[in-house]
Amino acid sequence: MTEVSTRVDLALRGIRFDAPVHRSGGAGPSDDGHVLIGGTGAALPLRADSPYEINGNRLLRDGTDLGLTIEPVRRPKFYDLRTDDGVAYEQIAKLHGAKVLATTVVQTCIRYGEDQRCRFCAIEASLRAGTTVAVKRPDQLAEVAAAAVRLDGVEHMVMTTGTSAAKDRGAKHLARCVRAVKAAVPDLPVQVQCEPPGDLATLTELREAGADSIGIHVESLDERVRARWMPGKATVALTEYRAAWAEAVRVFGRNQVSTYLLVGLGEDPDELVAGATDLIAMGVYPFVVPFRPLAGTLAVDVDSSVAPPADVLADITRRVGAELTRAGMRGADQRAGCAACGACSVLSKAGG
Repeated sequence: MTEVSTRVDLALRGIRFDAPVHRSGGAGPSDDGHVLIGGTGAALPLRADSPYEINGNRLLRDGTDLGLTIEPVRRPKFYDLRTDDGVAYEQIAKLHGAKVLATTVVQTCIRYGEDQRCRFCAIEASLRAGTTVAVKRPDQLAEVAAAAVRLDGVEHMVMTTGTSAAKDRGAKHLARCVRAVKAAVPDLPVQVQCEPPGDLATLTELREAGADSIGIHVESLDERVRARWMPGKATVALTEYRAAWAEAVRVFGRNQVSTYLLVGLGEDPDELVAGATDLIAMGVYPFVVPFRPLAGTLAVDVDSSVAPPADVLADITRRVGAELTRAGMRGADQRAGCAACGACSVLSKAGG
């Protein structure tokens, strides 16, 4: 379990290096740089005060070689391209980890008002900064996906969306985007991510469009935490989430449905593990990720150096990992998505 402890510490304390591939802003839950540790992808906070650094593809802590190879993920070739109408491919979709193409198909959210916004989310900040476009057209995503597969060997794709005012909460545009990508690159697995749609039949529409897996992200199962950290999303009852997860498992299959659970929002660790265990019993993968304050969010009362205690994150990760092992569920067995990549979590090192 030494590697788990090291990965937990890296996830919380970050690393000092100039990351060719990094993520900042957006829907969260963190700013990070992308590396390969022993050949496995990891997304780590970029922090000037970290004791960790890279030297000659070796991981050092306070100057001591820890015996692990680490190398930055290289800048992808598709970043150098533009569409015929002049939009940079990087503004349409980004590389996450080493082999994942990710995009937010609608970069606005009805819950972005200050009284509704998820406090860990900066989905519209990157739009205001001009680093992305508000709505990604299906044909644009198909063009970028084909290039990312051809030039950089991308292996799967994640499509998320800001929540719309429509009954489907944005899922129908996701379905249009999936259809276009699958027409261009039929063998590229795709995960979609959205709130529970108002009509659960929309989940079948997403599957029939070609989506291989789905993330329906709740972030916390604690009503007090939900009310404080995500007041808009908290208006969607947990019963609605549970109904959507159950239907998604029926449509997509066991272990092809996932949800984020953020560690560090104030939830009781035992209750978080119990909730994760219930999700596993449903066939839903609980993607346990440490909360780290993201630049441009409403987490203004949380100092940028604050993170969940390392022992708490390690304990939760190990316990949830053990439950996943008992259930025979691994993130790597998902066809596409965050859990399939695993870079933002330590679960894969704990059996999940």
